[in-house]
Amino acid sequence: AIAYSTSTPTDAIARLQRRIDAGEVKLTYDETRGYLPSLLASLDIPVSTQGLVFSRTSLQLDRIAPWSPRAIYFNDDVYVGWVQGGPIIEVASVDPKLGAVFYSLPQTNEGPPTFQRETQTCLVCHDSTSVTGGIPGLIVRSVIPDRYGYGLTPVGRSVTSDQTPLRDRWGGWYITGTHGAQEHMGNVIAPVLAHEVGNMKSYLANAKLPSGANVTDLRGRFDTEPYLTPHSDIVSMMVLAHQATVHNLITRAAYESRVAEHDGALNETRIRNVVEPLVRAMLFAKEAPLSAPLEGTSGFAEEFVSKGPRDGKGRSLRDFDLQRRTFKFPLSYLIYSESFDALPAVVKDYVYARLHEILGGDDAGPDFAHLSAADREAILEILEDTKPDFASPSRTADRN
Repeated sequence: AIAYSTSTPTDAIARLQRRIDAGEVKLTYDETRGYLPSLLASLDIPVSTQGLVFSRTSLQLDRIAPWSPRAIYFNDDVYVGWVQGGPIIEVASVDPKLGAVFYSLPQTNEGPPTFQRETQTCLVCHDSTSVTGGIPGLIVRSVIPDRYGYGLTPVGRSVTSDQTPLRDRWGGWYITGTHGAQEHMGNVIAPVLAHEVGNMKSYLANAKLPSGANVTDLRGRFDTEPYLTPHSDIVSMMVLAHQATVHNLITRAAYESRVAEHDGALNETRIRNVVEPLVRAMLFAKEAPLSAPLEGTSGFAEEFVSKGPRDGKGRSLRDFDLQRRTFKFPLSYLIYSESFDALPAVVKDYVYARLHEILGGDDAGPDFAHLSAADREAILEILEDTKPDFASPSRTADRN
């Protein structure tokens, strides 16, 4: 029903490769960073999105350490991973039909740059029932790293979403930005090595690790010169956790509905079971609250807000709050994404019907108690002004 490995992707990387092959785009090779700067520019991925992860949790783990973190960059559809001296750039691109599609780009200046699609190499980790929901998906993890970057915590319990309390986020990452008295796990390194710990559960329960809070300068922790920017912005990392979660849920909803239709088992109960988690995630249900304001260091917030549609009153789903929650108007901006627009009609109709029900005040259940009457009204107005198929006459009539 999905034909993941045999289907031809139509995602942003597939389109970029066609333009490279046609001579319409040329990626420039840099002796220090390879194709990275040119690739980001070609994909319109801001350098300000850079997040630096030093836990050894990826394909090129032999080159990743606290003194040599991996750099992650992203936009609404593509995620790029770069490692110092690495032979490849790692890319995950969200395809409208297939979900996350994985690529490697060899870091060599011999011949034209050619993205190589990766399946089993990446899906060993990125297709997991416990971590990605049983679909080819994206992973944002938080682990307690030892002094060499190896994680001390189990994989299955380390996945980060916007429901994860701040105190449990970003273990194994460098984080720059201020956040008041709130704590997080970023910038923290356990002084031991993983193999030196006998009873891991006891060690983690009793270890008194140093605080990595309110760090605004990473110099002194490692050499920042090889990186495109010295930042690993806290606001960018807040967005990354939300976006990866919603991308995975969009893919899962699409997969489940297509499989059910293929098997002749598509019914209202099956649609509800798979789409309700997506609706809740898009509305930030059970989002971990903030107890103090967040402020980044890279200019990411300003760049992020400048993109995307605004309604007649100048409001956007990309507007930040960062005082008590992530966004001012808590509905995911990924409702404008290619992957959301490509959802099967039965899924998209269900999402829209539920949004009308919730935002219209007909569902005031506990999962949506965080939405005030003003929130619901504003989000509804933004959608009706910026998402034409949401505001179609038939759906407006249904709501009335």
